[in-house]
Amino acid sequence: MSDTGLYSLDNTDICSVPIPERSSSTKKTRGANATTKSTDREKTQVQDKPHQAITIAVSSRTLFNMADERAIYESDGLESYVKYQLDHENEPLKKGLAFALMKALETVNFRLHELYPGSDEVFDIVLMTNNHAQVGVRLINSINHYGLSIERFCMTGGTSPINYLKAYHTNLYLSSDPIKVANALSEGIAAATMCHLDKDAQLSEKQLRVAFDGDSLVQQEQDEKILHGLSPFFQHLKRFKGYPAAQATLVGFLESLGRLQKKFYAKNERLNCPIRIYLIVKNGGSAVGVKALKTIRSWGLDVDEAFILSGLPAMELLSKMGPHIYFDDQTSTSAAIAQCKSR
Repeated sequence: MSDTGLYSLDNTDICSVPIPERSSSTKKTRGANATTKSTDREKTQVQDKPHQAITIAVSSRTLFNMADERAIYESDGLESYVKYQLDHENEPLKKGLAFALMKALETVNFRLHELYPGSDEVFDIVLMTNNHAQVGVRLINSINHYGLSIERFCMTGGTSPINYLKAYHTNLYLSSDPIKVANALSEGIAAATMCHLDKDAQLSEKQLRVAFDGDSLVQQEQDEKILHGLSPFFQHLKRFKGYPAAQATLVGFLESLGRLQKKFYAKNERLNCPIRIYLIVKNGGSAVGVKALKTIRSWGLDVDEAFILSGLPAMELLSKMGPHIYFDDQTSTSAAIAQCKSR
């Protein structure tokens, strides 16, 4: 696989990113919108973004399945594509790769607002697209049709939206296009490629699920000690080939995720927390498991479920847990870039 962070599994749809280095501080950004449905009047009066929100930007072709529309563009050209979109702007687009993830994020927001009314520590979603603004009418209509709480948009009319990620205070950018992901990383934005691996997979819309590869965590720690004599993850970027700012931002995302997790624990909601963290140790034994658990804990995250397989295959297990995001260091060193099944 490649530096874009693509990882392929057979039985689940995930967004996969390389394991980040440890950071002592978290980048604070602005942003979040309400998670409940608003009236039309309320939607015209969106409030300023809170300062501590975690902003996730998602591409339109990742949130929605636009394969049919893309085929029109490739066969008949841009004008036919735009005309088709305008003619069908009241017809909702099909759900895409990131749809379940977006719903899970909204569930977290809803629960946080229940427990902490007025809290600004929530997820804020931005739709990023290089579509023409006129096509945006169909995108917005589709978002309203599915009841998604997305009120921030970037429509760039054929130019790359990557240049605008920082303007939206983006913490994590998600796309099904590994080239755009690589461009975002080069701009210092944490990013991940989403891959369609099983069209029949059903990811949770009620719980955000994040998994870690424990073997990679511990191997990275050992490599850094040998090479640098420093604390784990201090210079992991030498292995990740040149995206230091993006890695630091990704650490901030993880630390922010840990703070949200702890907000549920503070209300005695550990067993009902809509954020679920998994650890998978595929090859190592209990010693590797303990080291990995402590490493994740150092980021402020608590692991809910740990699986020490000692050589057993992990594919079926990953399929059962259905993580939305899978952190695996091997994604940063593999040579293959595309192992997605047909979309």
